[in-house]
Amino acid sequence: MCKLFINADPSLWDSSTRSLRINDMVTSVRLENYFWYVLTEIARRDEMNVPQLVTRLYHEALDTGHDINNFTSFLRVCAMRYLRLQLAGDIPRRTDIPIRTLDAGAILKRERSTLHHS
Repeated sequence: MCKLFINADPSLWDSSTRSLRINDMVTSVRLENYFWYVLTEIARRDEMNVPQLVTRLYHEALDTGHDINNFTSFLRVCAMRYLRLQLAGDIPRRTDIPIRTLDAGAILKRERSTLHHS
């Protein structure tokens, strides 16, 4: 089992830092490259680039009242949830289907039901 993980391309867990502008402030976000790959796919689905996606996530998280002191962890969880929701079939694997067209309420309801029964 472990060979599947141990023998993966080491560049996947190498970190890289990207500078982003949020609210006219330049900030740096450091993530493992694999998370950047996943965030890039999410952004492309809705015709955005990664800085636009990250800015939107930041603003929407604040608007919802989330405490995002550890924004980097929040981005990692977003990437992992995206992959998990794809695996569950709630987000289509076809990347030409924008996420904005999905029924978020229904997906969240199914996800909550699954998480509470695990």
